[in-house]
Amino acid sequence: MLLTGFFTLGVASLALAARTPVRRVAHETRRSLPAGWTPVRRAEPDRVLPLSVGLVQNNLESLEAYLMDVSHPDSPNYSKHWTPAEVADAFRPSQEAVETVHMWLVEDGRIGADRIKLSKSGSWLLANVTAEEAEQLLGTEYYVYEHAEDGREHLACHQKYHVPEHVSKHVDLITPTLHFDTKVQRHGSADTDSVQTLGSAKNIGKIASPKVGGVIENFFSDLEHCDETITLACLRVLYDFVYEPLATHKNTIGVVEYTPESHNATDFDVFFANYSKSQIGERPTLVPIDGGILVPNGDPAESSLDLQYVLGLIGTKRQEVQLYQVGDPIEGASFNNLLDGLDASYCTSGGGDDPTQDGIYPDTAPGGYGKNDCGTVKPAFIISTSYGYQEADLTPAYMQRQCAEYGKLSLTGVTFVYSSGDAGVGGRQDVCLDENGNQVVGGKIFSPTFPGGCPYVTSVGATQVVPGHKVTDPESAVFQRFPSGGGFSNVFPRADFQKNAVANYLEKFPPGYAPNIFNATGRAFPDVSANGLNYSVALNGQFRLVSGTSASAPTFAAILSAVNDARLALGKKPVGWINPAIYSNAFNGAFNDITNGSNPNCGTQGFLAKPGWDPVTGLGTPNFPKLLARWLLLP
Repeated sequence: MLLTGFFTLGVASLALAARTPVRRVAHETRRSLPAGWTPVRRAEPDRVLPLSVGLVQNNLESLEAYLMDVSHPDSPNYSKHWTPAEVADAFRPSQEAVETVHMWLVEDGRIGADRIKLSKSGSWLLANVTAEEAEQLLGTEYYVYEHAEDGREHLACHQKYHVPEHVSKHVDLITPTLHFDTKVQRHGSADTDSVQTLGSAKNIGKIASPKVGGVIENFFSDLEHCDETITLACLRVLYDFVYEPLATHKNTIGVVEYTPESHNATDFDVFFANYSKSQIGERPTLVPIDGGILVPNGDPAESSLDLQYVLGLIGTKRQEVQLYQVGDPIEGASFNNLLDGLDASYCTSGGGDDPTQDGIYPDTAPGGYGKNDCGTVKPAFIISTSYGYQEADLTPAYMQRQCAEYGKLSLTGVTFVYSSGDAGVGGRQDVCLDENGNQVVGGKIFSPTFPGGCPYVTSVGATQVVPGHKVTDPESAVFQRFPSGGGFSNVFPRADFQKNAVANYLEKFPPGYAPNIFNATGRAFPDVSANGLNYSVALNGQFRLVSGTSASAPTFAAILSAVNDARLALGKKPVGWINPAIYSNAFNGAFNDITNGSNPNCGTQGFLAKPGWDPVTGLGTPNFPKLLARWLLLP
């Protein structure tokens, strides 16, 4: 891979000198391989790797304090968000980090200084090296791995890699090393027909094919059948959501989709003709990142669900809804590619993206996108995403660096809304963890999702109207067709903003599992929930039932966007990172508490929904008038 657009470090102050041997420490380790991968041979010594060293960012230990200062209702600086330039300056890696890592590459790695480049963001040191050079530098062995499902190959090092102890404190992660080519999973489910998908040449950004229910034959305009089919009207009654936007020229909301997820534009009019006639003709605004396009014959389920309900709940053509379509149809994309497009200071162009995990652009394949989008998109105030991984798919360093970026963007007033997953306390198809951390069918240890475990995103679980009950009756945690994702992170510690709420749950309603089944000290999720069962969605001219936390996240995001609209209309700022606020005393009683249901998997009933916060439905579903009133009282 060619490295272009970077400047070469001056090395006058980094002259080589004799040094005594230094102690090396394991920087990242991986106890087990992702499901399906097997080593088949050692890597060829002369194979060239695009080695990328991610530098530790300055002041990262203060990120949570900075965020709490602008996000907690009791702070005098509430809503005084930072500018992107202030964020970039605060977290730029130190010159000491740059010089220390550069010297290590030159002295220990015997890599010529003219081969080493510093990324434009100042966050990555990059060099093309051979597998033999990488092995000597990192104290590891590289192997070629093969996947049992389709025979594709992947290059990775074995179990761990090492760096000198004095260098380790300056390094976040190094790629390519332990990170495997995994699938970004779409959080959606249903009962029958599978919609045809357009496959990507690589599994980067290739999401699971959703299953969508059968064609809806009977349409209901009343509220008597919300236990069978969810419509815009059902959601408005469930969450008392009636609002006429006032600041549409100021407010912004974005929905993220990953190619080949797409939609048919004509389906919007089919949907609006039945549920919101005044919006016929309305479309989202396409905002491509790394060559994102609407793919003919792509999978329409996710994009159609998200956009039809965000547009429909907002309810007016005057409010633009942005569609962040990420990745070209050949290379695909990942969360890092989205973040690259949103933040130039994060952008890892030219080697920082992990080629086994992220889309690498420019894409030189025939028909590929010939540019790299770095900071090309101004983030919307609310960004809704219905995709995710299992934490066990990724390494902690990869997740921690990405999670920190959500926090940094939140400092500027952005709210990230993510679905919590559709497999209860484990993974899809009954895949959970064994005692060694392996993902196995029939595992007994809970397997949390990412980025739901990141404290800087708002994780949304799913509820449903109980069969035979009225739409005005209390909802339950979803129990038909799928269990809502929830639990405790194995990577991120319990966040300060939720300590009291989570402690209350564990003390009053102890789950009763052995200590090794879940990490009781981890960041707990979801934070909130919304209905996620049997949404009526127009797909290829017909209505079908679509279910999943894929429905819950955009619903919550659309309702929250109305809060932003009201604040902006009064000259206030958007809500930004909402987690400290919604867990605070100022928001007591602002959610509809869900006390029925569970999220089974891993051979257990999972956790139970109980009064107060719980790891099934979070704080509950939105009560819009109460939430609006609380946020309008804040500065």
